[in-house]
Amino acid sequence: MKPTVASDLTALLCRGLTKRYGSVLAVDGLDLEVRRGECFGLLGPNGAGKTTTIEILEGLNRADAGTVEVLGQTWRTGQDRALRERLGIQLQETRFYDKYSVRETIGLFRSFYRRGPTPDEVIRRVQLEEKRDAWVMKLSGGQKQRLSVACALVNDPEVLFLDEPTTGLDPQSRRQLWELVDDFRSGGGTTLLTTHYMDEAERLCDRVAIVDHGKVIALGTPAELIATLDADHVVAISLDGDGDLEPAALEALPSVRRVRREGPTWALHVLAPHVAVPALLVEIERRGRGLASLTTHHATLEDVFVHLTGRTLRD
Repeated sequence: MKPTVASDLTALLCRGLTKRYGSVLAVDGLDLEVRRGECFGLLGPNGAGKTTTIEILEGLNRADAGTVEVLGQTWRTGQDRALRERLGIQLQETRFYDKYSVRETIGLFRSFYRRGPTPDEVIRRVQLEEKRDAWVMKLSGGQKQRLSVACALVNDPEVLFLDEPTTGLDPQSRRQLWELVDDFRSGGGTTLLTTHYMDEAERLCDRVAIVDHGKVIALGTPAELIATLDADHVVAISLDGDGDLEPAALEALPSVRRVRREGPTWALHVLAPHVAVPALLVEIERRGRGLASLTTHHATLEDVFVHLTGRTLRD
């Protein structure tokens, strides 16, 4: 790959990144820049190209076309060792030897690098002191994920790659991993995080790129992207009874900025729920329908994705 132009403030850069697997175009001319010291999120559904993109940036996969720079360097055969020493990588799924203890596992990974903290220092950092001598097979799912992140921190990296780090975890385990990401960023580290949890991205990321079908379809801070909806809240309703509602009539209600239908549910993007909901109830009654359910929530990155693609992240 030919080098491209990056500033000293850029940690990761790719331009025109393309990758095919047979007839499947996994990454389609993707452009991306991650600044040093930020937590950057790659968001999107399964199959959007997130993992392939991160694997190319990690040097674990090769692009078919495009340019890549990592900490101002390119991946070149025979000259990768020094660059790998500066990266921490937590894969989407990591398999450890079941009958190694936590300390033995971290010690093994630490031996792969020329510098870094001691295994005990890493264990304290990920709060696994009580499990120091426990076999890996005895750890809970959240503890195994913290061990996986610990193995990515053994070389005191400048850039940390986290690929779906909290998938399948309970809320407490997710929060513990979030604290690890916050701690790494507060020390000046750069994080590239892939996730399909929008609340996770809003909580952790300075900026996010929403990826779909191998392309970046939106980029900005979580607040900037949510602001593109031009509405602070979403009111979702489902109805019973005969008859139907008219989208144009709903869009004409006070404070309603946008309307979409998701199967039996109507979702209204509104500025002020206390203004929109009474008018909505009047319209439902006028149409001779009954209200089966009504919920409201603050607009989220999930709503941004649905607005951009017409489908949810789980579709």
